Amino acid sequence: MSEHYSSQLDKRSLTVSVSQKHQQWRLLKDKITAYGVTVGGLSIILAIVLIFFYLLYVVFPLLLPAQAKPLANYPLPAAESGASLWLSMEEQNEIGVRFTNSGQAVFFKTEDGGVISTVKLPIPETTAISGFGRASQDSGEIGYGLSDGRALLAKLSYKSNYVGNKRSIAPSLEYPMGVTPLALDPKQQAISLISFKIGEKAAAILIKTADNRILLTGLSQKQSMLDEDAAWDSSIAELDASGQEVDYLLLDKQQRNAYLLSKQGDLAVFDINDKTRPLLKHKLDLTPPGVSVTSVEFLNGDISLLVGDSQGELAQWSIVRNELNQFSVEKMRAFKTGDAPVVAISPEQRRKGVVTVNGDGRFSIYNTTAEREAIREQLKTPAVLAAISPRANAMLLQSADGRIDYWSVDNDHPEVSFSSLWGKVWYESYPKPAYIWQSSSASNDFEPKMSLIPLVFGTIKASFYAMLVAIPLSLLGAIYTGYFMAPHIRQYVKPGIEIMGALPTVILGFLAGLWLAPFIEQHLTGIFLLLLINPLGIILFALIWSQLPESFRQRLPDGWDSLILIPVILLSSWLAFQFSPELENILFQGDLRTWLNNVLGLSYDQRNTLVVALAMGFAVIPMIFSIAEDAIFSVPKHLTIGSLALGATPWQTMINIVLLTASPGIFSAIMIGFGRAVGETMIVLMATGNTPIMDLSIFQGLRTLSANIAVEMPESEVNSTHYRVLFFAALVLFMFTFVINTLAEIVRQNLRQKYSSL
Repeated sequence: MSEHYSSQLDKRSLTVSVSQKHQQWRLLKDKITAYGVTVGGLSIILAIVLIFFYLLYVVFPLLLPAQAKPLANYPLPAAESGASLWLSMEEQNEIGVRFTNSGQAVFFKTEDGGVISTVKLPIPETTAISGFGRASQDSGEIGYGLSDGRALLAKLSYKSNYVGNKRSIAPSLEYPMGVTPLALDPKQQAISLISFKIGEKAAAILIKTADNRILLTGLSQKQSMLDEDAAWDSSIAELDASGQEVDYLLLDKQQRNAYLLSKQGDLAVFDINDKTRPLLKHKLDLTPPGVSVTSVEFLNGDISLLVGDSQGELAQWSIVRNELNQFSVEKMRAFKTGDAPVVAISPEQRRKGVVTVNGDGRFSIYNTTAEREAIREQLKTPAVLAAISPRANAMLLQSADGRIDYWSVDNDHPEVSFSSLWGKVWYESYPKPAYIWQSSSASNDFEPKMSLIPLVFGTIKASFYAMLVAIPLSLLGAIYTGYFMAPHIRQYVKPGIEIMGALPTVILGFLAGLWLAPFIEQHLTGIFLLLLINPLGIILFALIWSQLPESFRQRLPDGWDSLILIPVILLSSWLAFQFSPELENILFQGDLRTWLNNVLGLSYDQRNTLVVALAMGFAVIPMIFSIAEDAIFSVPKHLTIGSLALGATPWQTMINIVLLTASPGIFSAIMIGFGRAVGETMIVLMATGNTPIMDLSIFQGLRTLSANIAVEMPESEVNSTHYRVLFFAALVLFMFTFVINTLAEIVRQNLRQKYSSL
């Protein structure tokens, strides 16, 4: 007996020991899981924070102010060669050059002013220099007007040589039109002003003579198959500038327009496409009475004139075409450089920036696109000449007392400002200020257009229409599946819809771009008719079904109603596409797209917002459906049973009990779906024309922030302004989703607290 009792005790103690071990193991697993979940959550938060700070790290240089620092000050190199007419420096900022009134080019070291060489231009000794001019800032071409009506044209040349690892730069002068001066005035009058442009096969030279005639010489190169040294054909025409003083001459690099400007501000613009017959196009006054023009230069690209006046204003004037296809000269913007006259202007060679020098010794650097002053510094002695380097990272300033100041410039991202990113900007060749995104071009003359407004607009537009498609379908589907559908059908429907969410978006975008977009274009009327016939068909079938005998209707089990609607939906869809051609012929003259354009003024692009809405809505539906359906299905059964027991109908229970209780989850589903739509890339990349335009029409394309980053990031230069602005766009997208999700979480918590007592 005692042995049996002791064996029972041993079994009980063994069972207790196993149970304790099992309990301890369960607690250990719970702790490990809890720690794992905590570490995983913290890791996700840490990753998000690191992404945010990395984006901020790349974007931060855009916020840094520009700086200019003096590096050297030295006497005028080779002062005995004469007064300076023009300053310039080469790309590496190692060699500067000044052209003098004695016809010499003095090359010197920018760091200390040491003279490298002095080159005397081949000007005939029997003539005197009577005028000086140059071509565009980046060409390095200059011209001397002579007292006998001739001109000598020269061009700067820098050749880099390497001996071992040491680089040396050899400066020299070239003569693109020959070393013999060109005869430009048949009357052999002295040339007081000269402006010219030399192209590959054509050149134009504009001069003012001592007797106030304005002559245009057109040169075109002959094509010779036998002689490599082709000759030039020339023509001379006189511009009618009667009644106007001419103090400044300018030719654009396309050789299309000639600008004649007086110190009083009188501007005349001539069309010189036909060099033999210049035609006056525009004539106007640029300055108010009592204000005189003190300096004029072309902005990079030769599209706009930069005009400095005696009151310290720098104005940008440009030929623009209005909506009626008429051209006019308009003042696009102006900068107040100070109260003293603008004595010198030096445009940047690769950007829309400009250096101005005032008579009171102040110099400033502006960017016209950003419409901001990047740098303003005060010199001890007023400067009379300025030259900024090709890379815009250094400049030379010649003071009135015959000294050279050498400055370094740190101004990497002048195109970026609040107005250029978020405001309307009046770009060159545009009729008015606008929101434009066009970040790059093959030409250095290009004006970057980096307004984020079209991209934000496209992001919101695409998300709005996608949610307009997704929310009704997904929520109504979730309500029916989670509350009304039979469990046996639900176990197939819910996983099937969730599997839709696993489809790669690149596949959806591919199908949307190559199949859906042409299909919608071909059956546009059928698509709109489908939205009308399908609901009517379902309502009509429901009405017929309600009139059938109850005994017949009860043969269909509860929750199986959706199955008998499938044939109804298929039939109504077939009818919509079947009758759409006849309806299109009757109402829209056979072509809905043409009718939209002719009657409503709505143009139709094949890859448009409608395609994006359907494709992206299809991608978002599984996410919203799954979360919302789980929230509805998880409503405690005692709430619904109690409501039904008190006499409420199933629909009343659904609206007043189930939806309110599940509202936090439903709201979360909508916001998560919205976040997915905002950040979607591949569908909007492949299903739209990627046109960054601002148009509310669903028949127009768009470009979103995410698609723009995907398209342009591989082509952007690392650490360039374009590169950093793309990262800024990513930061905007990040902050947008963060703010939306934060607000959504606040609303969700309020809903949970409000309806948790049900």
